[in-house]
Amino acid sequence: MPARVFLSSGDLMADRRFEFARDLQLKGDLVAAADLLLQATELAPDFVSAWFTLGDIREQLGEQDAAIAAFRNAHAADRGDRHGASLRLMRLGAEQVSGMPPAYVQTLFDQYAPRFETALVDDLGYRGPAILFKGVLWVRAVARKPAFFKRAIDLGCGTGLAAAAFASNVDRFIGIDLSPRMIEKARLTGLYAELEVDDMLEGLRSKPETSAELILAADAMVYVADLLPVLAEARRVLVSGGVLAFTAETHDGEGVIVGPGLRYAHSADYVRASVEAAGLKLSRLEDRSARNEDNFPVPGLVVVAAKT
Repeated sequence: MPARVFLSSGDLMADRRFEFARDLQLKGDLVAAADLLLQATELAPDFVSAWFTLGDIREQLGEQDAAIAAFRNAHAADRGDRHGASLRLMRLGAEQVSGMPPAYVQTLFDQYAPRFETALVDDLGYRGPAILFKGVLWVRAVARKPAFFKRAIDLGCGTGLAAAAFASNVDRFIGIDLSPRMIEKARLTGLYAELEVDDMLEGLRSKPETSAELILAADAMVYVADLLPVLAEARRVLVSGGVLAFTAETHDGEGVIVGPGLRYAHSADYVRASVEAAGLKLSRLEDRSARNEDNFPVPGLVVVAAKT
């Protein structure tokens, strides 16, 4: 029988203030909600959710310095950063853009798994696998090569939507995802010969050289800040003539930013340079949106590259 957890009177009072603050936040009374959250953090200084919510409210109120301070406290209280406080700091310009916390990604998708396909396809109009499939077909047709692959790797496979789009064109799929619950969902499809719970980069590093003809990453590179290590490992794993295809979110500036949805957006020039630096040949770079946010298409790219 699990041990019973006893909360101190201070923790109980902090919890109550947090719940009241969330109610006020939903009603639009942000100033009063912030005041209650401050009281909660005084009672429980390591109350991660209270600090994070306070940061969110301070940002909505236009109090950037106070928002940064709250997000810093949230991160300090949870070094694993399951709430993604470091991403909020990056987006506010308080930290350099760097890698996404693995604990945040795993927590996000473990929670998301039960409603993933409904939310993504029905609510967000997700079309990443379909536009990837069209991109690969176009590239192979131009190269006068068949779009059939013996061995493929699906990076950030989720529940298996990309594998479903390519199922009739691939003999054997390996799926890699950081979320155990996503892997459970993917296993139910019967589309994968192998499934692995792993980071995309580490998953690729475990694969032998020249062991795949196709590598896919549908809506997965948005969780990768620095594309080069993943692209370089993909090149190593691909056979000569093999294809790497992925979607990305993009922006009109330079380099990599953290967008409003706490996902990385890579400029087209950055993608071109990363593909070239990895030793791959860029076959197609097309402006195509893979999903909507607030009923508007999110600026995106479809990228198809080959190992020559």
